[in-house]
Amino acid sequence: MALFDNTSFRIAEQGLDLLVKQQQIIAQNIANVDTPEYKAKYLYFAGVLKETMDEKSASVSEAVKKKRLELASVIHTDETTKDQPDGNNVDSDTQSALFAKNALQYQALINQINAEFTMMRAAMRKS
Repeated sequence: MALFDNTSFRIAEQGLDLLVKQQQIIAQNIANVDTPEYKAKYLYFAGVLKETMDEKSASVSEAVKKKRLELASVIHTDETTKDQPDGNNVDSDTQSALFAKNALQYQALINQINAEFTMMRAAMRKS
């Protein structure tokens, strides 16, 4: 639906997807805290401006309209540290802190989406 096809909603949707992935990775790290030779994994993500132009587009203004900000991610395995004698490098305190931080970021995005819906409802009532 075009009403929800704006940058704010797209970024929030992608952000929620990435935060879910990150939460799964952190949970996997915590679940493997006692697994010998297990290496902690981390999800890194950043905004990437992606052009979604088709080849037929000749107008510069059309091309600018079709650029979209997308969030890209990569999973990194920490091979450099060894916190435990068995080769496992998961620090449960660090993972717990990351889990809490991730939950707060997720809630902030949910609040942002709710605020967008509130503004839309208010605008529809005034129409």
